[in-house]
Amino acid sequence: QVQLVESGGGLVQPGGSLRLSCTASRSIFSTIRMGWYRQAPGKERELVAVITSDGSINYADSVKGRFTISRDNAKNTVYLQMNSLKTEDTAVYYCNRRTKHGVFLNDDWGQGTQVTVSS
Repeated sequence: QVQLVESGGGLVQPGGSLRLSCTASRSIFSTIRMGWYRQAPGKERELVAVITSDGSINYADSVKGRFTISRDNAKNTVYLQMNSLKTEDTAVYYCNRRTKHGVFLNDDWGQGTQVTVSS
């Protein structure tokens, strides 16, 4: 069973920084991409940042210039460095891994880690 273990959430003041980590168990399927989504109360889950197997990166417009996604393939770990945090970044952040098996795509999710930005 695929597992994604997240860490690094917490409470931070506006303008502060946090670093999220997500370590994935090994999969027999090919990993296409890993990334982060978030869901604020009363809102839909939204993409924050993803990094593909070939290193392509995509950010939500709202986090460009403030967040940086990176990965350590040897550790099966993806990171999200979040700087200049704003109150509107408050949400539960979920790690995601998309794998491919033949023509089938599969999304695995972590349990979520709370990020609260408040003074």
